[in-house]
Amino acid sequence: MRVISLVPSLTLTLAELGLNKSHLVGRTPWCIHPSAFVEGVEVIGGTKTPNLKKIFNAKPDVVILDREENPREVYEALTEAGIETFVSTVERPADVPELLMLLGERLELLPKATELANAIQHELTEETHRKGPVVLPMIWHEPLMAVSPTKYSGALLEACGFQIPDIEPEGNGYPIVTPEDIVQHNVEGLLLSSEPHEFSKAEGEAICDAVEAMGGERPWTQCIDGEALTWFGSHTLTGLRTFNALCKDLKTADE
Repeated sequence: MRVISLVPSLTLTLAELGLNKSHLVGRTPWCIHPSAFVEGVEVIGGTKTPNLKKIFNAKPDVVILDREENPREVYEALTEAGIETFVSTVERPADVPELLMLLGERLELLPKATELANAIQHELTEETHRKGPVVLPMIWHEPLMAVSPTKYSGALLEACGFQIPDIEPEGNGYPIVTPEDIVQHNVEGLLLSSEPHEFSKAEGEAICDAVEAMGGERPWTQCIDGEALTWFGSHTLTGLRTFNALCKDLKTADE
């Protein structure tokens, strides 16, 4: 079987499902994990701008795509060329077990897919009644942007007990944030992601200074692993465990 992945988190998932390395024949430059799995695999362009000629020349049996991460035009071009695609649609962690089972079935890797799906389902049912602090997961600095609870990352944090305000209900899920928004929504803490923008503690504290300057209560800041926040698939298990533990620690410290 010849597989191309245009989704970094699903490239990691392929490895953790047990796909033979020799079956991966194309990837993006952001498909970096696991390093031993992707080493030597041809880079066929980015998630938004893959080189279709390289994909065609690789003669894949299936190309792994994501509805949000990859343009529809890429899907249409592959379909028109008669190339099979597997398209993930993940809006929240609860969608991941089914994704793993479907991917495992397509690639004939069901045993590990079942194991991971069950582990994620178990984690989702653990301590579901915990009510943690109101936080904003910050992902971009200029302009200042956060993730809403309608996106995977926000839903992941909510599944772990955090409360995520929906600052722009009619928006695209990635609202531009002002100090006024932070005050208005009673935000207690800022989770500073390491990707797509790698926030520094100083950048976070500068936001808090602006909130305090306008008379708001100063939020706390916490630097977090962006891959744990945004990478869905097998890494959802890591995300749930990471943020379940963080929410529990913060709640305990507040008591």
